[in-house]
Amino acid sequence: MNEDLQDKPVKSSSWLQRYLIYAAVLLIVFLLGFVPMWLKARTATNSLADAQHQLALAKMQNDLASAAMDARRGDYEPARQALSRFFTSLRADIDQGVNSSYTEAQRNSLQSMLAGRDELITLLARSDPASADRLSDMYLGYRKIMNG
Repeated sequence: MNEDLQDKPVKSSSWLQRYLIYAAVLLIVFLLGFVPMWLKARTATNSLADAQHQLALAKMQNDLASAAMDARRGDYEPARQALSRFFTSLRADIDQGVNSSYTEAQRNSLQSMLAGRDELITLLARSDPASADRLSDMYLGYRKIMNG
């Protein structure tokens, strides 16, 4: 009878070890599937953030180019609206500081563009033909800042 009592703790101990081994194997299998998917998702998230960054910059440049083209054609109200969108987006982006889409040197250069905002929008609101040349110059300056 003493032998029967000694066998029980050994059996429960072996079952516990078996369950721990199964749990460890399941954890390893889970991690083998999870880690590559996590890395892939992280890469996709970074790619998405970069694409959104590029899209935001392209939209701003498009708004400025659209304003210059509309003003050149004499469509001052659509030009004013596009320029207003450009300045609103530019201000919001610059105000993000280090999280901005622009480098510090670009932000400093773009501040001078923001200084002429009200005057240029007023010219467009008055349907002043001089606004077309000013917008074309601003667009060229913006491209120079972005590519330089």
